[in-house]
Amino acid sequence: MSEQPSLFTTSDLQGCYTVNLPESPQMSAKTLQDWKQRVFKYQRRIQISPVVQQGSLFAVTPTAGEMAESIDPFGLPQQNTTFWRWQSDDAGVAALYFVIDTQLPILLYVGETVHSNQRWKGEHGCKSYILNYVSVHHAHQLPVAVNISFYNWAPEMTRDRQQVESALINKWRSPFNKENWAFWGTPFTKRK
Repeated sequence: MSEQPSLFTTSDLQGCYTVNLPESPQMSAKTLQDWKQRVFKYQRRIQISPVVQQGSLFAVTPTAGEMAESIDPFGLPQQNTTFWRWQSDDAGVAALYFVIDTQLPILLYVGETVHSNQRWKGEHGCKSYILNYVSVHHAHQLPVAVNISFYNWAPEMTRDRQQVESALINKWRSPFNKENWAFWGTPFTKRK
Protein backbone atom coordinates (compact mmCIF):
# COMPACT_ATOMS: atom_id res chain seq x y z
CA MET A 1 0.00 0.00 0.00
CA SER A 2 1.54 3.34 -0.98
CA GLU A 3 1.46 6.26 1.40
CA GLN A 4 0.05 9.64 0.55
CA PRO A 5 2.78 12.30 0.42
CA SER A 6 2.72 14.88 3.21
CA LEU A 7 1.79 18.48 2.51
CA PHE A 8 4.26 19.60 5.19
CA THR A 9 7.92 18.83 5.74
CA THR A 10 9.19 17.81 9.16
CA SER A 11 10.59 21.30 9.69
CA ASP A 12 7.20 22.84 8.80
CA LEU A 13 5.60 20.84 11.58
CA GLN A 14 8.27 21.46 14.19
CA GLY A 15 6.81 23.12 17.25
CA CYS A 16 3.32 21.78 16.61
CA TYR A 17 2.71 18.66 18.65
CA THR A 18 4.02 15.14 18.63
CA VAL A 19 2.03 11.95 18.79
CA ASN A 20 3.20 8.38 18.86
CA LEU A 21 0.99 6.77 16.26
CA PRO A 22 0.72 3.00 16.25
CA GLU A 23 2.68 1.25 13.49
CA SER A 24 -0.20 -1.11 12.94
CA PRO A 25 -3.85 -0.80 13.92
CA GLN A 26 -4.50 -1.36 17.61
CA MET A 27 -7.94 -2.76 16.83
CA SER A 28 -9.62 -4.67 14.05
CA ALA A 29 -11.97 -3.00 11.60
CA LYS A 30 -14.91 -4.91 13.12
CA THR A 31 -14.00 -3.83 16.66
CA LEU A 32 -13.73 -0.20 15.51
CA GLN A 33 -17.06 -0.32 13.70
CA ASP A 34 -18.77 -2.05 16.66
CA TRP A 35 -17.37 0.60 19.05
CA LYS A 36 -18.61 3.43 16.82
CA GLN A 37 -22.05 1.83 16.47
CA ARG A 38 -22.43 1.60 20.26
CA VAL A 39 -21.58 5.30 20.61
CA PHE A 40 -23.84 6.23 17.67
CA LYS A 41 -26.83 4.29 19.02
CA TYR A 42 -26.51 5.88 22.45
CA GLN A 43 -26.18 9.41 21.05
CA ARG A 44 -28.95 8.88 18.51
CA ARG A 45 -31.28 7.84 21.34
CA ILE A 46 -30.41 11.11 23.12
CA GLN A 47 -31.26 13.10 19.97
CA ILE A 48 -34.58 11.34 19.46
CA SER A 49 -35.69 11.29 23.11
CA PRO A 50 -34.05 14.18 24.95
CA VAL A 51 -34.12 14.12 28.74
CA VAL A 52 -36.87 16.35 30.11
CA GLN A 53 -35.51 18.78 32.69
CA GLN A 54 -37.57 20.64 35.27
CA GLY A 55 -37.20 24.36 34.55
CA SER A 56 -37.49 27.21 36.98
CA LEU A 57 -40.23 29.81 36.69
CA PHE A 58 -38.10 32.42 38.44
CA ALA A 59 -34.62 31.81 37.01
CA VAL A 60 -33.15 34.84 35.23
CA THR A 61 -30.61 32.74 33.32
CA PRO A 62 -30.95 29.11 32.26
CA THR A 63 -29.31 26.43 34.40
CA ALA A 64 -26.33 24.46 33.04
CA GLY A 65 -28.65 21.52 32.38
CA GLU A 66 -31.20 23.68 30.55
CA MET A 67 -28.46 25.23 28.44
CA ALA A 68 -26.97 21.80 27.64
CA GLU A 69 -30.40 20.61 26.49
CA SER A 70 -30.76 23.59 24.14
CA ILE A 71 -27.44 23.03 22.29
CA ASP A 72 -27.39 20.76 19.24
CA PRO A 73 -23.69 19.98 18.57
CA PHE A 74 -24.59 18.33 15.25
CA GLY A 75 -26.39 21.45 13.96
CA LEU A 76 -23.46 23.85 14.41
CA PRO A 77 -21.24 24.90 11.48
CA GLN A 78 -18.29 22.49 11.08
CA GLN A 79 -14.67 23.34 10.39
CA ASN A 80 -11.43 21.43 10.01
CA THR A 81 -9.74 20.40 13.27
CA THR A 82 -6.52 22.09 12.14
CA PHE A 83 -8.20 25.53 12.32
CA TRP A 84 -5.74 26.55 15.04
CA ARG A 85 -2.92 26.68 12.47
CA TRP A 86 -4.63 29.46 10.51
CA GLN A 87 -3.37 32.99 11.05
CA SER A 88 -5.78 35.05 13.11
CA ASP A 89 -5.37 38.25 15.08
CA ASP A 90 -8.69 37.60 16.79
CA ALA A 91 -8.36 35.55 20.00
CA GLY A 92 -11.96 34.45 19.70
CA VAL A 93 -14.68 34.31 22.32
CA ALA A 94 -15.67 32.17 25.26
CA ALA A 95 -17.12 29.04 23.70
CA LEU A 96 -18.04 25.40 23.99
CA TYR A 97 -16.64 23.18 21.27
CA PHE A 98 -17.46 19.78 19.86
CA VAL A 99 -15.27 17.30 17.98
CA ILE A 100 -17.51 15.22 15.70
CA ASP A 101 -16.90 12.41 13.25
CA THR A 102 -19.44 13.64 10.72
CA GLN A 103 -19.15 10.42 8.72
CA LEU A 104 -21.48 8.46 11.06
CA PRO A 105 -22.05 11.04 12.90
CA ILE A 106 -20.80 10.70 16.49
CA LEU A 107 -19.77 13.33 19.02
CA LEU A 108 -16.26 12.40 20.18
CA TYR A 109 -15.31 15.26 22.52
CA VAL A 110 -16.83 18.24 24.32
CA GLY A 111 -14.66 21.10 25.57
CA GLU A 112 -14.79 24.69 26.71
CA THR A 113 -12.48 27.64 26.18
CA VAL A 114 -12.14 31.29 27.05
CA HIS A 115 -10.64 32.02 23.58
CA SER A 116 -12.08 29.95 20.73
CA ASN A 117 -9.31 30.79 18.24
CA GLN A 118 -6.50 29.86 20.62
CA ARG A 119 -7.68 26.75 22.51
CA TRP A 120 -5.92 24.10 20.47
CA LYS A 121 -2.58 25.84 20.01
CA GLY A 122 0.04 23.79 21.83
CA GLU A 123 -0.63 20.52 23.63
CA HIS A 124 -4.10 19.05 23.95
CA GLY A 125 -4.74 15.36 24.65
CA CYS A 126 -7.73 15.23 22.32
CA LYS A 127 -5.49 16.01 19.33
CA SER A 128 -3.59 12.76 19.87
CA TYR A 129 -6.83 10.77 20.33
CA ILE A 130 -8.09 12.20 17.03
CA LEU A 131 -4.86 11.28 15.23
CA ASN A 132 -4.98 7.74 16.61
CA TYR A 133 -8.68 7.45 15.72
CA VAL A 134 -8.11 8.67 12.15
CA SER A 135 -5.00 6.47 11.82
CA VAL A 136 -6.95 3.31 12.65
CA HIS A 137 -9.63 4.27 10.11
CA HIS A 138 -7.02 4.85 7.42
CA ALA A 139 -5.22 1.59 8.24
CA HIS A 140 -8.48 -0.26 7.57
CA GLN A 141 -9.43 2.00 4.64
CA LEU A 142 -12.62 3.11 6.39
CA PRO A 143 -14.21 6.52 5.83
CA VAL A 144 -13.72 9.13 8.55
CA ALA A 145 -14.42 12.89 8.70
CA VAL A 146 -13.43 14.48 12.01
CA ASN A 147 -14.42 18.14 12.33
CA ILE A 148 -14.88 20.69 15.08
CA SER A 149 -17.68 23.13 15.77
CA PHE A 150 -17.99 26.00 18.22
CA TYR A 151 -20.94 27.24 20.23
CA ASN A 152 -20.02 30.92 20.64
CA TRP A 153 -22.81 31.86 23.04
CA ALA A 154 -21.34 30.09 26.07
CA PRO A 155 -21.30 31.79 29.46
CA GLU A 156 -18.43 34.26 29.91
CA MET A 157 -17.67 33.12 33.46
CA THR A 158 -15.35 30.09 33.47
CA ARG A 159 -17.20 28.21 36.24
CA ASP A 160 -20.57 28.65 34.53
CA ARG A 161 -19.12 27.52 31.18
CA GLN A 162 -17.51 24.47 32.82
CA GLN A 163 -20.85 23.50 34.35
CA VAL A 164 -22.49 23.54 30.91
CA GLU A 165 -19.53 21.57 29.51
CA SER A 166 -19.94 18.97 32.25
CA ALA A 167 -23.68 18.69 31.59
CA LEU A 168 -22.98 18.17 27.85
CA ILE A 169 -20.30 15.53 28.56
CA ASN A 170 -22.73 13.66 30.81
CA LYS A 171 -25.60 14.00 28.36
CA TRP A 172 -23.77 12.83 25.21
CA ARG A 173 -21.20 10.53 26.89
CA SER A 174 -18.55 11.80 24.49
CA PRO A 175 -15.94 9.01 24.43
CA PHE A 176 -12.77 11.13 24.25
CA ASN A 177 -13.67 12.99 27.47
CA LYS A 178 -12.03 11.23 30.43
CA GLU A 179 -15.31 11.34 32.36
CA ASN A 180 -16.63 8.69 29.96
CA TRP A 181 -13.55 6.46 29.56
CA ALA A 182 -14.96 3.85 31.95
CA PHE A 183 -18.11 3.67 29.84
CA TRP A 184 -16.53 3.43 26.32
CA GLY A 185 -12.96 2.34 27.04
CA THR A 186 -9.84 4.16 25.89
CA PRO A 187 -8.86 2.61 22.55
CA PHE A 188 -7.45 5.87 21.13
CA THR A 189 -5.53 7.27 24.07
CA LYS A 190 -1.75 7.31 23.93
CA ARG A 191 -0.32 4.07 25.26
CA LYS A 192 2.84 4.15 27.35
